[in-house]
Amino acid sequence: MLQEDEPNLNAILETVTHDGERSVMAQRYIPEIRNGDKRVLLIGGAAVPYALARIRGRERRAATSPPRHRPRPAAVGLRPRHCEALAPTLAARGLLLVGLDVIGDYLTEVNVTSPTCFVEIREQTGFDVASMFVDALEKAVAR
Repeated sequence: MLQEDEPNLNAILETVTHDGERSVMAQRYIPEIRNGDKRVLLIGGAAVPYALARIRGRERRAATSPPRHRPRPAAVGLRPRHCEALAPTLAARGLLLVGLDVIGDYLTEVNVTSPTCFVEIREQTGFDVASMFVDALEKAVAR
């Protein structure tokens, strides 16, 4: 994490980009990451009724890295507008399964290739995410 007035910014950027030969991605620090991020799953244009709150402790990165971080479930209702706004558009584009990552009030990532957390949500809440996915898949195939 860098501060705005980082005196070694140029040297750090040169190092991580291999003198501009490699791309890097950075985002503004969102202080709410101390409370973790949430993975919200959208299946067939509907939100799974549980999100997974991923709490890191002192870690500043948001990605789940088992076994170091054990996510815990949280109600989706904490940030429903992210789901409500994106779910229909993503489904209309043929994206049957999407994982949204939310930190505080910010949508930080839209995962379309590896939206994980089926198992963790089932284990911790009893909600069968896989069945919801199979139902949506059967409905999509029948169209």
